[in-house]
Amino acid sequence: MTSSAFPELLPTTQRALLHRIATAQTEGRAPSLVGAVMRDGQLVWSGARTCVEGHAPDADTQYRIGSITKTFTAVVVLRLRDEGLLDLGDPLEKHLPGTGAGDVTIAQLLGHTAGLAAETPGAWWERTPGTERPELADVLGERPGPHPAGRVHHYSNPGYTLLGSLIEAVRGEPWAEVVRREVCLPLGMHRTSAQAEAPAAGGWAVHPWADVMLPEPSEDLGLMAPAGQLWSTAGDLCRFAAFLAEGDERVLSADSVREMRTPSAPPGAGDWDAGYGLGVQLARRDGRTLAGHTGSLPGFVATLWVSVEDGVAAVVLANATSGVAVGAVAADLVRITADAEPRIPEPWRPLPGIDQALLALTGPWYWGTYAYVLRVAAEGAVELSPLRGPGRGSRFRAEEDGTWTGLDGYHLGETLRVVRREDGSVSHLDLGSFVYVRQPYEAGDAVPGGVDEGGWRGL
Repeated sequence: MTSSAFPELLPTTQRALLHRIATAQTEGRAPSLVGAVMRDGQLVWSGARTCVEGHAPDADTQYRIGSITKTFTAVVVLRLRDEGLLDLGDPLEKHLPGTGAGDVTIAQLLGHTAGLAAETPGAWWERTPGTERPELADVLGERPGPHPAGRVHHYSNPGYTLLGSLIEAVRGEPWAEVVRREVCLPLGMHRTSAQAEAPAAGGWAVHPWADVMLPEPSEDLGLMAPAGQLWSTAGDLCRFAAFLAEGDERVLSADSVREMRTPSAPPGAGDWDAGYGLGVQLARRDGRTLAGHTGSLPGFVATLWVSVEDGVAAVVLANATSGVAVGAVAADLVRITADAEPRIPEPWRPLPGIDQALLALTGPWYWGTYAYVLRVAAEGAVELSPLRGPGRGSRFRAEEDGTWTGLDGYHLGETLRVVRREDGSVSHLDLGSFVYVRQPYEAGDAVPGGVDEGGWRGL
């Protein structure tokens, strides 16, 4: 089946998508599986397969999404930062004292670099009620940090418990209510909730060596809820994917969402196709960069991936504890759609207006003998990039004081400014002490170290 407010995908694309999820459900022996595709902010396809004749789920059927919940938790933390209520560099203890987690920072918790343990002590937290862990001490245990903080990426479920408790401390409200009001409702995600709401799939375990199954328990995770509690639908998660691609001023700006998608730690040895931002997993598949998250809880597996460059996202949900490689399936749905129906670019249009002084800055600039070119983008932004070949290119946002702030690449967060002579003419561009001039090593220019008086010469 398909669902689309925009033109539907081509029949050949739809069949390829259906074939992929059908193969995944059959080979993975999942009781049911739902897949959906978002393109340019809209749900354009969904499909389902099930072992129950005549009762196929759809894009409005809830499944438990496990650790995709962490991305929702991270969004709220970024909201608190953007409101000035905390800084990501703050020690957690500043806002939530007495946790026993040491001097770990909020940013380290978001990016799983706080050095905390992967799991809680005691019984398997995913299959036991949260009442067995009523205090943070029950979640962290006596040795919460097996690794030095800030040194290594080590995925930590208890770390997101701490972030959920941080949200409750700063907002003064339960984590689930804050997520619902500040994230789900503004994005129109009315079928995302902390507890299952019908229609919802039941969770199953499928025997690894026989085609039989048994139901899995579905527990309220208590303090661990911010790490994996939520239920959602393929339709709602496509809305969330659109937000992760473009931002939404009602929730988080595009800049803050881009920050979430930026790697926060180097990958592990030999693991150069995966990374982690701030509550967002990153992956390289088929030459594409994907952002989103995977999730699992007993009885359920889930994945959301979005390719920002293609404007395509995919969601795959299944109600089986294991067997279905939903991460690979979701990546395949993105690939199938983007390859079969590549994004059609918007028509070129001239800027509505441009400051002539800014226009005069465009064109070639030289850092030493490296040739760069400055281009003007929308809203007074600029891009400084190598004229040819690789180099340290970045985009810059215009500031009120006439400078620009780096948005990506080597110069992320650095300040670009125009330096003028006494007569008002432009001497050079200064970028974090890098000097860019109009001619390479021109005599009299403000080149650090000066220019040889003999000038350019041959052998």
